Amino acid sequence: MTTLGILSDTHGYFHPDLVDELDGVDHILHAGDIGDLSIIDGLKALAPVTAVYGNVDGWDIRHRTAEHQRMTFDGVNVWMTHIAGRPGAWQRGMGAKLKADPPDVFICGHSHILRIERVKPFDNMLYLNPGAAGRQGFHQKKTCVRLVIDDGAPVQADVIHLDE
Repeated sequence: MTTLGILSDTHGYFHPDLVDELDGVDHILHAGDIGDLSIIDGLKALAPVTAVYGNVDGWDIRHRTAEHQRMTFDGVNVWMTHIAGRPGAWQRGMGAKLKADPPDVFICGHSHILRIERVKPFDNMLYLNPGAAGRQGFHQKKTCVRLVIDDGAPVQADVIHLDE
């Protein structure tokens, strides 16, 4: 069993509750708009981190991250990027890319809108946008997600409401 901590859109703000909420996760995934390298360093104190850069990230962050990351956790293929849109309204050609090589779990950020759903036309892929964990943006609640993978499948996604 593997537990992933998933967040996005911190915009340079390391929420103090992340320390407790991500305690014990096996790996942390940051889906872009990191805002400051200190965010990655703070997360690395909790667990190994894989991150992608977002549209607000400068060259310092882009130098240490990629636009897309493909990983495997306990047999589950994960694809993460920052800007992708959502099921039915894909951006940047992501619909065609996903159709050509669908992952088991697709993670993106950018919209600041928490959304988790199965996408049947893409082999029942799990689409996951963790919302935003930072202070900047129109979102009303800061969120992140804890995803449990067991026996080759994502089996539980817990939404964490920061500030509560």
